[in-house]
Amino acid sequence: MSQSDDLFFSRTGMDRGRVQGVVDDALAKADDGELFLEYRQSESFAFDDGRLKAASFDTMQGFGLRAVSGEATGYAHASELSEDAVKRAAATVRAVAQGHSGAAALAPARTNKHLYTDVDPLGSAQFEAKVKLLEEINSYARTRDPRVKQVSCSLTGEWQNIEIVRAGGETYRDIRPLVRIGVSIVVEEDGRQESGSYGGGGRGTYETYLATGYWQGAVDEALRQALVNLASVPAPAGEMTVVLGPGWPGILLHEAIGHGLEGDFNRKKTSAFAGLLGQRVAAPGVTVVDDGTIGGRRGSLTIDDEGTPSSCTVLIEDGILKSYMQDRHNARLMGVNPTGNGRRQSYANSVMPRMTNTTMLGGDKDPGEILASVKKGIYATNFGGGQVDITNGKFVFSCTEAYLIEDGKLGPAIKGATLIGNGPDALTRVSMIGNDMKLDTGIGVCGKNGQSVPVGVGQPTLRLDGLTVGGTAA
Repeated sequence: MSQSDDLFFSRTGMDRGRVQGVVDDALAKADDGELFLEYRQSESFAFDDGRLKAASFDTMQGFGLRAVSGEATGYAHASELSEDAVKRAAATVRAVAQGHSGAAALAPARTNKHLYTDVDPLGSAQFEAKVKLLEEINSYARTRDPRVKQVSCSLTGEWQNIEIVRAGGETYRDIRPLVRIGVSIVVEEDGRQESGSYGGGGRGTYETYLATGYWQGAVDEALRQALVNLASVPAPAGEMTVVLGPGWPGILLHEAIGHGLEGDFNRKKTSAFAGLLGQRVAAPGVTVVDDGTIGGRRGSLTIDDEGTPSSCTVLIEDGILKSYMQDRHNARLMGVNPTGNGRRQSYANSVMPRMTNTTMLGGDKDPGEILASVKKGIYATNFGGGQVDITNGKFVFSCTEAYLIEDGKLGPAIKGATLIGNGPDALTRVSMIGNDMKLDTGIGVCGKNGQSVPVGVGQPTLRLDGLTVGGTAA
């Protein structure tokens, strides 16, 4: 479907002029707000125990109408796309501006850049091809090693079309494709079972993932990780040097530091980084950016969910805190410009400042040099779940793939290691930054206040001194 098609009006029978009038009236006394229209198609396939276990297709549509007055927000939403439903929503949100005479905020700037015009992943491959892909993954994995006992794989895709209607007649549109593939393998030897996984995805079509070289590489990586874990030994505990690998380990940066740099937490002064703009918050050489403009990445958008063009925002530069990530509401209250980070899970949710693709830029050290510099420590290349307290930055993260470092060389794989610390303190412990910055494979999902959105992370190899490691060794 072309981005120029009038999807939300020609298809539903709503009259654009009348709906615009309702929006104008509802936001007449508000400082800001918009009508957010969404149409989304999604599908998923799950393959397990040698057969297709589930296949689903879903269509979702609806709108959310928001009015902002001062610090207050009125929000109403409905899955019914009709003029009557918009009028009912307008009656609800109008109440937030009663007795308020705000000056309407200027509309977002325009952009001529469209990251995903006319990209529809769901139509990029036939149903049979998608099922065959999962069958081939299963068969290939089971022939790679006799220790393979279970193979699970999945494929998901979605096509999202949005339109934002503002008071005064400004409209903004975006098309957002999204694809993800996952492979999980369980191996067994001498009664011991371990697992490994691989996930990949991005904003494009299925074409990349149907290619033999891609999915076989995904299987090989999941199997490699499972076999590494099969030979792992209990992890040591204590304070030690930790080297983080490039790419997905940036999830620690995202959770332990990124959330603390979102505008709402800093406006309310509940973040550990509140009030520290212009001050040193990290070791020299540490530069962190949030970039929603990288084509094909999970967190990348042409515009955010308020219509603001995505941007590359420098958050920390050479260790100095430069800015926060902002939506329009928090930016206005803090007297700064929005950064294109206003995001929502769907039309049923109001906007919050959220990350897109949050990365630490590379340094000048060779990764081999970093490993060689460590007398004793651990090298962590993959992470699972974690917990973070935004108010103080304290985190606990479990390592799903990690190794001992002994006299500058990689030792055996370890099982059960957790990293414990707090984000602001960890930033000051970075002593070496690799020249191998890498983005994750395209699996990031970020949760905040009950809303989930796709994101990306990335970083180079990093050496951090004096982190606490929780282990399982006796």
